[in-house]
Amino acid sequence: MLYLRRGNEMNGWNEGIRNAVEYIESHLADEISIDEAAANACVSTFYFQKIFLVLCGFSVGEYIRNRRLTEAAQELCTSDIKIVDLAMKYGYDSPDSFTRAFVKFHGITPSQARNENATLNSVAPLKIKLTLIGGTKMEYKIVTKDQFTVMGISRSFNTETSYQKISEYWTEHMQSPAGKIICGMYGICTDGDGKDFDYMIADNYLPWNEVPEGMATRVIPAGTWAVFPCHGALPKSLQDVNTKIWSEWLPSSKNYALAGNYNIEMYAPMTEDPNDYYCEIWIPVKKA
Repeated sequence: MLYLRRGNEMNGWNEGIRNAVEYIESHLADEISIDEAAANACVSTFYFQKIFLVLCGFSVGEYIRNRRLTEAAQELCTSDIKIVDLAMKYGYDSPDSFTRAFVKFHGITPSQARNENATLNSVAPLKIKLTLIGGTKMEYKIVTKDQFTVMGISRSFNTETSYQKISEYWTEHMQSPAGKIICGMYGICTDGDGKDFDYMIADNYLPWNEVPEGMATRVIPAGTWAVFPCHGALPKSLQDVNTKIWSEWLPSSKNYALAGNYNIEMYAPMTEDPNDYYCEIWIPVKKA
């Protein structure tokens, strides 16, 4: 269930998420467009998937998949529909791929699900509930930054697996020869096609330096940023602030709205005590 802060300023945000969920629920047996769901939420596809993951604890794709498998199991138990027809109805290319997904979710095959004493899993539709959350102090500042250029190395990630994979990417980078060139002052997320996005590990670029093979530069345009400091050991400090940004600060912000299709993590040099570590999350914003 999504818990969003009560108040008039929340109406648009709350309504947008509700519309997106309603769109998904009404198209479980059809092709679902994440772009269309994001349009119903009045945010970009990139930000919609990020917000959904932070608020719900699972990705849009995982929610759709689990809801379809829930509905499919109910149909198996209440009708004589063929498994091949059910697979096609819920977007699977073949009965085999449907069966694999079904077993992974329910722990039994579609045929076994028709047994009278079969035990099945279920994911209920998301419901929007207004409640009072927040009330805690959240440190941030609004700053204007000039254009700057970074140099780094990028990789494309799927939204569903990005949390784990990006952490692995950092470990891999820091242990590679590239880690001796790019120390990792920034982690830059840039929207790709909605399902995937690019993540660049980067440093400030000095124009008199050559760009090594396999690396690239990127210009970050001048603009206004909401800067959120994170204090404490990684990754918890970063994740806690990230959750508050998307679940509390942005939904309740009357003066600022999202701008751009990227956000930046800024990392300070490592400290001897991990609990003393400092980093920042930069979100591009514009006047609402």
